[in-house]
Amino acid sequence: MIALAMAHLPVVAQDEIPARIVAPRWTPEAGYWVAQANVNQPKQYTIFFYTNEHELIYKEKIEGVKLNLDSRRVKMRLKKVLEKSLLAWQRQRQVKENEGLVISLLQRK
Repeated sequence: MIALAMAHLPVVAQDEIPARIVAPRWTPEAGYWVAQANVNQPKQYTIFFYTNEHELIYKEKIEGVKLNLDSRRVKMRLKKVLEKSLLAWQRQRQVKENEGLVISLLQRK
């Protein structure tokens, strides 16, 4: 009898509250960057900066510096370079190369 009575009770499920996804501070709102490295040459990098539409806007080759791409500080500085590059791209629509933006920010303490 009890099982039969429980079968007739309406089952109410609670809606799950979606978790609020918060992006890390180093994640840019517009654009993204990609770092290319060679295992055989650990102190040489090429960093590419793109718009959200995947257009290359800036490229810089870095030599003689070991980048820790897991470091929050490095990611924040790459975000700054991306933001500067996006502003320059919006004004001139020209791909820039090797202007020293990344290396100058990385050398600051």
